[in-house]
Amino acid sequence: MIPFKDIELKDKELITSYTLNSPRRNCDLSFSNLCSWRFLYNTQFAVMDGFLLLKFWAEGELVYMMPIGNGDLKKILDALIEDAHREGEPLCLLGICEDMCAELEELMPGKFQFTADRDYADYLYLRTDLATLSGKKFQSKRNHVNKFKKTYNYEYTAITQDRIRECLDLEAEWCKANNCDQHEGTGNERRALVYALHHFDELGLTGGILHVDGKIAAFTFGMPINQDTFGVHVEKADTRIDGAYAMINYEFANHIPEQYVYLNREEDLGIEGLRKAKLSYQPTIILEKHIACLKSEPVEAIKW
Repeated sequence: MIPFKDIELKDKELITSYTLNSPRRNCDLSFSNLCSWRFLYNTQFAVMDGFLLLKFWAEGELVYMMPIGNGDLKKILDALIEDAHREGEPLCLLGICEDMCAELEELMPGKFQFTADRDYADYLYLRTDLATLSGKKFQSKRNHVNKFKKTYNYEYTAITQDRIRECLDLEAEWCKANNCDQHEGTGNERRALVYALHHFDELGLTGGILHVDGKIAAFTFGMPINQDTFGVHVEKADTRIDGAYAMINYEFANHIPEQYVYLNREEDLGIEGLRKAKLSYQPTIILEKHIACLKSEPVEAIKW
């Protein structure tokens, strides 16, 4: 029996000892995301035979992440199948990238059905691209940043405990303008965001604030996913200030340590405007993720 338990803040060191040393760049593996969204997914974890195991309930369906670690993966998969059966559910794995599809197929040939969902693909950018905006393909982005610099009296600072209140106030204003409470998706995002801000240091988050004439205009935060990829989880701005989103993006990329080659700016969720915005920054990798379910145990498509 796998000893699953609810994820808590105190589990950060143990969980990140696996995720930070993994080659996987999925945004789902950020400890902040795992912890801040547990209210929605009843997130649990276990450590077994050298692997970190993650278990969720997504829209009433039981799902697991691909085990993270080293050792006898087939043995772990068999244990997950048994755990799922004990719950009366089929085995489905989320966040399965191309290399993991091949790994599962090699271990259990023909047993899994793989279903990709473009709406949940991660956008990965070179940190140097977003920090420099050099080259013809970023001309329009440079123009936005240069115009902002000429137009506004601005300052960029790191998010510290004494700045959390400002971020919460801007989030409240943003939500009011966008009717957050009337939409389940934005309402859930707000709950996760507020939790993250209230536990900023405990989660190990890093962030930045943009001020214009001494008033907050935008903020952003995230944390490392692994040794070469930094996850950018949240970006909010006062849309009345032209170029605020472009500027906070640019400044944050310039303040992230150089060890991080990639910035993972997460999914577009199939939202047309968000997809257009993410594509406009020229992603280096669109990290496609699959749901892998045992063919003998079909399940309807699962959405996060």
